[in-house]
Amino acid sequence: MKIDTDRREFLRLAGFGGGVVFASTLWGHPLEGAEEEFHFVQLSDTHWGFEGPPNPDAKGTLPKAIEAVNALSVQPDFVVFTGDLTHTTDDAGKRRDRMKQFRDIAGKLRAKTVRFLPGEHDAALDRGEAFQEHFGAAHYSFDHKGVHFVVLDNVSDPGAIVGEAQLAWMKSDLAKHKPEAPIAVLTHRPLFDLFPAWDWATKDGSAALDILMPFKRVTVFYGHIHQEHHDKTGHIEHHSAASLIFPLPAPGSVPKRAPIPWDEKAPYRGLGWRSVEAYAASGTYRLEEKPIRAEAPAPAAKEG
Repeated sequence: MKIDTDRREFLRLAGFGGGVVFASTLWGHPLEGAEEEFHFVQLSDTHWGFEGPPNPDAKGTLPKAIEAVNALSVQPDFVVFTGDLTHTTDDAGKRRDRMKQFRDIAGKLRAKTVRFLPGEHDAALDRGEAFQEHFGAAHYSFDHKGVHFVVLDNVSDPGAIVGEAQLAWMKSDLAKHKPEAPIAVLTHRPLFDLFPAWDWATKDGSAALDILMPFKRVTVFYGHIHQEHHDKTGHIEHHSAASLIFPLPAPGSVPKRAPIPWDEKAPYRGLGWRSVEAYAASGTYRLEEKPIRAEAPAPAAKEG
């Protein structure tokens, strides 16, 4: 299929240009020349309600990302938020207020379809009760233009597991599909042991990967680690997205996991969102990382 002008413009202008393109080449198929199917946008780890020095614009980065997505000349088929929509709080009422606020802000997206999944900040304290009240099921599946998407909840259980019931559901759901079917998994925590000492793992993630392993075209999109990261377990590819609130250091690069300090000389460094071009026929994806752009400052009001 010939790439039409609007699609080319999307690839060139998505997020006002810039960003790193990562081409996933599952099954050894080259991206160039592959039939283009659709595109979606991934946003992650917005932590609405967070306040602190790591992000003095904590209430501005999410609206900036939404503005950038809305400015795309070709709107994505859907937008997905891969968890930690809100920042954790022991106050159940405040938790729900933050979710309502987040839902209202996300409702400004122009994309016709917006999907959500929980992070531990949204769900671990009440096993996903408030999340499900505001956003629906915490795990589900859907099909889109030749790709089967599986949304896994590995955060509602405070033990950081998928759980036997959900694993059984996942196995039953995937049993309807042939081994050649392209499968995309959306989840919050990494399903593999990226760095368990920093809680960057899912305790029964290997069981989920065992269920996925017979499928020849599997890609996992996740969040949680507040940075772009790419890895593989066998033929399964794993791609984490940057956060919209503060970046975290590379796995094990420092003694203690802590937010990277805000840099006044380079504001919003390490913050961003992702556009994904999906080529279902070949099971490939073009990942483009889009940084948060600072707005031009408003003119200062004249005194007197």
